[in-house]
Amino acid sequence: MNSLQGASRIFKAFKKGGPSFGAWQMLPSSNNSRAISRSGVDWICADMEHGNIDDGQMHELVAAIAATGVSPLVRIAANEAWMVKRALDAGAHGIVVPLIYTVDDAKRLVASTKFPPLGHRGFGSPFSPQNFTNESMTHYLQHANDSLVTIVQIETASALACVREIAAIPGVDCLLIGPFDLGNNIGRPILEPEMHDELKQAIEDIKVAAHAEGKKVGIYCTSGEQSREYAERGFDMISIAADILAIQAYFSETLATASGKGSGEQQKGSGYDGR
Repeated sequence: MNSLQGASRIFKAFKKGGPSFGAWQMLPSSNNSRAISRSGVDWICADMEHGNIDDGQMHELVAAIAATGVSPLVRIAANEAWMVKRALDAGAHGIVVPLIYTVDDAKRLVASTKFPPLGHRGFGSPFSPQNFTNESMTHYLQHANDSLVTIVQIETASALACVREIAAIPGVDCLLIGPFDLGNNIGRPILEPEMHDELKQAIEDIKVAAHAEGKKVGIYCTSGEQSREYAERGFDMISIAADILAIQAYFSETLATASGKGSGEQQKGSGYDGR
């Protein structure tokens, strides 16, 4: 194991096997990053697709997360090479990429994550090494291709149809399921408290495809109970909570208790937690 791999908590978790638990950060605060890190998670994903996080804030969050020994991941907004570059040049230990539709989309993504000769990522960021071992930039250049984690979201009907082929691509490390978008895209939107059997089967099919190709599979969850269920079902990477939803849920629950209204009067908005 090289030194970059040794400094990457998510890389080591994937190597060890078993479930790796992490968190979704949507609010642009390095204090939030440090607070979430203290929970003991393996990784935190800074969400630039749906979160309130811009490029400069992403750089700050990545550095704050890495400084705690937790792996910073970045979900970019789209499968664009310049977005991949910005996240990896900030020092992210891996990227999460939404809206993959085809095998060619996934191949194009992998090429943008790798330095030549495996891809076409440009070299020159002084920030990247600082969020691993702070060794030289050339050391980072020599080892980044083998150390950074590329996580492809399977959330479209067309990606689901070719999921085994996507999983087989060298350089794709993990397939991440976004149940909400996947359900919408296959015509089975999540309607609380249950998801449709077809969506449940699609989730299982993605897991089987990933594992058949020796890759990891992850899923976005919204409760501890749901996270435990997917861990027991053999999922490798599990997002247990998103910061803004967790804050809202906690305050709603506490207010309900304080006001004597009980759990039945709690405000909704913590997100889907059915299975």
